[in-house]
Amino acid sequence: MNLNINDWKKRKELDSNNICLDVRTTEEFNQGYIQGSINVDFYNSIDFMKFLEKSEKDNNYYVYCRSGKRSHTACEIMAEMGFKNVYNLKGGFIDWVKNGNKINE
Repeated sequence: MNLNINDWKKRKELDSNNICLDVRTTEEFNQGYIQGSINVDFYNSIDFMKFLEKSEKDNNYYVYCRSGKRSHTACEIMAEMGFKNVYNLKGGFIDWVKNGNKINE
């Protein structure tokens, strides 16, 4: 499910069972990230799939990338694998920063 920044942030903050998943590269992640994020590089497909295989499918995953495209694809893959609650950040990290939201560096 694609969510705009406000809805994604609100849901994530109210969700005690949230896992924030940053699917950007390690280099992108090291330049700044949303607090509490786990970095699993979508482009490293072996590591990405290994992470998904050992993850709980019933948790709520809040997924983002740089612009929202990789994370959208990641969410589709997760849904196909049986993950029930995956939420893509529309506009990604770029829009997150543009909107003045807090990041860790």
